[in-house]
Amino acid sequence: MMSTRLPAQVEPYRLAANGQRLEGLMSLAALPRLAEEAGVQQGDCEVTLQFDLDAQGRRYIEGWLKADVQLACRRCLEPMPVAIDSHWLLGMVTSDALAATLPGDYEPVLVEDEQLDLLPVLEDEIILSLPQVVYHDEAHCAVSRDQLVSGDASETSEAAPASPFDVLRTLKDKH
Repeated sequence: MMSTRLPAQVEPYRLAANGQRLEGLMSLAALPRLAEEAGVQQGDCEVTLQFDLDAQGRRYIEGWLKADVQLACRRCLEPMPVAIDSHWLLGMVTSDALAATLPGDYEPVLVEDEQLDLLPVLEDEIILSLPQVVYHDEAHCAVSRDQLVSGDASETSEAAPASPFDVLRTLKDKH
């Protein structure tokens, strides 16, 4: 298990020129946008970052992360554990114009003044990896299937609404 903390800032161009790899932990509690999206989190995220050059000389960061987060079940709103396992490829650029020239398999990451703040980059990747909707298994959810039904079953079996084309048929029949 990793015990090293990732640095807050790196010099990605230097790391890519040397083909270096960073591995370490990042505290989930230090991610304010994740807290807004999914609630306050505890624990750490395991991160591996490989800085390198591709065959065309483009500098890139290949990354992997694993984390266990707590998300609210959409049925009962109780927290439930969700494992996140993500892999991505970032192309380093210094401007939006250069970002447009990256191949489709790279996502651009803007590097200013030869420095890159890792926290927002990794926070983006975690947020993008969150599932859209999570539910407990029905057997483990505090809300039963019966509680999910709204209204009376007989109310839902009313006659089908008239077709909007019925009006056109009556007009056609008059002629």
